Amino acid sequence: MTESTTDFAEWIGRKEATDDDLSVSPTLAAAATLDDRLTRFENGSALPPLWHWFYFLPRAPQSQLDIDGHPKRGGFMPPIPYPRRMFAGSRMQFHRPLIIGQPARREAVIRDIKQKSGRSGSLAFVSVVCSYYQNDVLCLEEEQDIVYREPGAAVANPQVIAWSPAAENAWTKIVTPDPRLLFRFSALTFNAHRIHYDRPYATSEEGYPGLVVHGPLTAVLLMELVRHHAARPVSKFSFRGLAPLFDLAPFRLVGIPNDDRVSLEAHGPDGSVAMSASAEFA
Repeated sequence: MTESTTDFAEWIGRKEATDDDLSVSPTLAAAATLDDRLTRFENGSALPPLWHWFYFLPRAPQSQLDIDGHPKRGGFMPPIPYPRRMFAGSRMQFHRPLIIGQPARREAVIRDIKQKSGRSGSLAFVSVVCSYYQNDVLCLEEEQDIVYREPGAAVANPQVIAWSPAAENAWTKIVTPDPRLLFRFSALTFNAHRIHYDRPYATSEEGYPGLVVHGPLTAVLLMELVRHHAARPVSKFSFRGLAPLFDLAPFRLVGIPNDDRVSLEAHGPDGSVAMSASAEFA
């Protein structure tokens, strides 16, 4: 497959609005999935940072799903022909918490679309800006980076090595991903992408050595590291996915606080940085 010659400029500026009542049930399910047995959630509670991903979910009819499990393209998202899709990164600014049990709205707009050729083949980058409102007040702004790419070479199973010692003041956590965790997160986000739960598809069709850990799951776990170690509210958060993680071995979360900022990384079993992130306090 070569670089697409289609001009997707007409999709720039396309908008989509989604309403949600922010009922408490998804939050309780997320807390169970993330093993948070200490925080009490009820109507009127503040939604933790990044947990907005458990709301405003796409509800494409079953007949409108593509072979990989994603909704077919050509509606809000442009019909880019490259089959691999990744949520590669995001930048967020938190103005005030979303409140559980109160109606909210997400307004999304496609800001930019760029096509490139890289070492792994042709790529397309779609920038989507999402604004979240409650009572007509802006609560959260998020810019998402969605990447489409051509199929590449099969991904090797990463070698498992001993991690280097973390910094003395670092917050750390070891995560052992398994199909139960990945299935639950897929269910929480209504994400039918088969690489997260269908092992034969992930290995035979997309060339991965195992089930792929969701990038947003890793980002949520990094944010949870901050939430459980610091009582201060987060005003900004950003992350960038650098390499995939799989259900084949544990990975390590590391946070290093420095005044009003926390530098965050997720380390693969081979010691490489699979995701980098940062959180800033208000």
